[in-house]
Amino acid sequence: MYIVGKCVYFQMTGYTAKGWRYRNGQLDLGMEWHVNKVTSAVKVLVVDDQPLIVEELCEFLESSGYRCVPCESSQQAVERFSEDAEIGLVLCDLHMPGMDGIQLVLELQRLAGKERAFEAIMLTGRADKQDVIKALRAGIADYYQKPIDLNELLEGLQRQEVVLQERQKSVQLGHLNQKLQFLSESIDDLYQDLDKVRRSPAASSRGVSGEEVGETDRLEIPAIFNQLSPRQLDVARLVGKGQTNYQIACELGITENTVKLYVSQVLRLTHMHNRTQLALALSPSSASVRQRVIAH
Repeated sequence: MYIVGKCVYFQMTGYTAKGWRYRNGQLDLGMEWHVNKVTSAVKVLVVDDQPLIVEELCEFLESSGYRCVPCESSQQAVERFSEDAEIGLVLCDLHMPGMDGIQLVLELQRLAGKERAFEAIMLTGRADKQDVIKALRAGIADYYQKPIDLNELLEGLQRQEVVLQERQKSVQLGHLNQKLQFLSESIDDLYQDLDKVRRSPAASSRGVSGEEVGETDRLEIPAIFNQLSPRQLDVARLVGKGQTNYQIACELGITENTVKLYVSQVLRLTHMHNRTQLALALSPSSASVRQRVIAH
């Protein structure tokens, strides 16, 4: 065996111990590199305990538009994966000393947790059925038996990149949903605190500027309104003042359709037929006995 440039030459045709094919004296990683270059923002972690294989695979993938992170051991791969968040695709050999390819992927999954997504492809020179089943159960997306057709490998890598993009979108949407949930809960807490302030004796006797508030805000309201939510009660009070849906929407910072929905809910809960009846129920002369709404 002798080396010229980046090619390894042998005296006969056959297979290396790792299953890579050499033909006509030259190491054959599958076929000639006649591929269309693509652009990818995802880095590929290439792991094999044979440095030449790592070098050749990286050179091929980089010529196809991928950025590669070469590793010659599983331990080195774990370190690189932890340091570089842009790694989203893992190309690893199955049979390696120490931590094999399946154990490596399981360790990377542990490090990634639910916050980071990646897809793994396994390379194997010995296609043992049980190893393949074990790899697929461990979450490895695909496998290729050596000698490998590099064009097929590239197509498989591109397919897994599409899968990865969808998974990353799901992770990002999950983060956004959590933020929206937190924001919603915060707004709800703020509104409840504001409602408590509005219902306090001090707030009932004076407005923000120190002036007296309107008759509808100060007066006790019928007990039938106790079942309303704070926002439903606000809408009911503004209806009692004779405001239109548009005016209510502007004051409360919601849409007219939302106001209509609240009015409909208030009418249904109070068993009233229309806005006029609702306004009369909240007018100062509607009843002689009022029960003040108690804030819980």
